[in-house]
Amino acid sequence: MQSIKRFIPASFVVLWATGFIGARYAMPWAEPFTFLAIRFVIAAILFAGLTVLIGSRKATREEALHATVAGVLMHGIYLGAVFWAIHRGMPAGLSALIVGLQPLITAVLAGKFLGEAILPRHWAGLAVGLLGVVIVLWPKLGMLGGGVTPATLTASLVSVLGMSAGTIWQKRYASGGDLVSATMWQYVGGSAVMILGSLFLEIRAVTVNGELIFAMAWLVLVLSVGAIFLLMVMIRDGEMSKVASLFYLVPAVTAVIAWVLFDEQLNLLQIAGMAIATLGVALATTRQDRKRN
Repeated sequence: MQSIKRFIPASFVVLWATGFIGARYAMPWAEPFTFLAIRFVIAAILFAGLTVLIGSRKATREEALHATVAGVLMHGIYLGAVFWAIHRGMPAGLSALIVGLQPLITAVLAGKFLGEAILPRHWAGLAVGLLGVVIVLWPKLGMLGGGVTPATLTASLVSVLGMSAGTIWQKRYASGGDLVSATMWQYVGGSAVMILGSLFLEIRAVTVNGELIFAMAWLVLVLSVGAIFLLMVMIRDGEMSKVASLFYLVPAVTAVIAWVLFDEQLNLLQIAGMAIATLGVALATTRQDRKRN
């Protein structure tokens, strides 16, 4: 079992990175909140069936409530904001890069709410990481038609805050119960947010074609079931700083996939910015682990 667990972090990073690519395939054919509402409802049904199939322990009312709140943050706010930004033209690689700041924000929140020590080096890492992201985004900021706008940037930042708060909530309040039951309730929370967004902010336009079907199948089975379940295992068994640090590996993997599939290029300045941002994350997370050990 331990030998299998060693592959969980790397598997999670690769699977999670494909989520941005799935969004890129799906967004031309469906509005983001409508698409995610359907995705989350399907995932909730799958996990409900799985709880019956394997005889999972039924969640208590308190466990279900905490898991639902975590789902609102981790699925509803996080993915809702990411898909909304990509739907309006934000490049998948840059979206993933902004979301890659999540380890730094999570480290700060973990210090406040989980009691993990936050040293001046961590704040330095946060500053360096932000500098790297600004450098990466700078060449795109003047492209009015490029999908990088104040609105899409704001949505991407909101997604980061949602995921960071959701993982902290999951670790603090919702890690003690059955993982399958908890994940089902997470998707109940995510579904509620996306259904409301679809009803009040969209016309629920969907064009059913091969790309949309493939994206839905991939995102439900590989992301909503596979990657999320791996994340829940890591949150339950590991320290938040180590789990969160994996998210910064996602942008590089996503950028490579986006380059292969969509010809999204990064110039030398942006590559340097990515290196600086990576240095910031390493400064914040590696030093923290050394201090704890």
